Amino acid sequence: MIGFLIAVISGALMSVQGVFNTQVTKSSGIWAANAFVQFTALLVCLIAWFFFERSSFMDVLRVEPKYMLLGGVMGAGITYTVIKGMAMLGPAKAVMVIVVAQLIVAYLIELFGLFGVEKQPLEIRKVAGMVIAIAGIIIFKWK
Repeated sequence: MIGFLIAVISGALMSVQGVFNTQVTKSSGIWAANAFVQFTALLVCLIAWFFFERSSFMDVLRVEPKYMLLGGVMGAGITYTVIKGMAMLGPAKAVMVIVVAQLIVAYLIELFGLFGVEKQPLEIRKVAGMVIAIAGIIIFKWK
């Protein structure tokens, strides 16, 4: 239940952050806004690390395979695409498409056991759920 609540909070924060970031780009460029978002995230993480964790930063560099360190690069891409998506589609449509894309990619990662994730069997009910989610986007967008 706690995991579900955390996921709900994550989704809510991502939606609100996307709206905030899109508004910031109206006063600055998209890359300036993105840099500000990433910089403030860095500050918050450093403060949290200082007070709660204090593990060695060098331990991060021991991760294998090394491409796993590209999460920050992806974060910049995520911020950029969320801002553009919300600006072009509006918050509700953009978030619906983003969430369904996340669901499909996450399921493919599980199906094929990519990136060290344990491989899972194909389940028709999960495929049906994704088809229903895609239908939901079509219905939502329908005029």
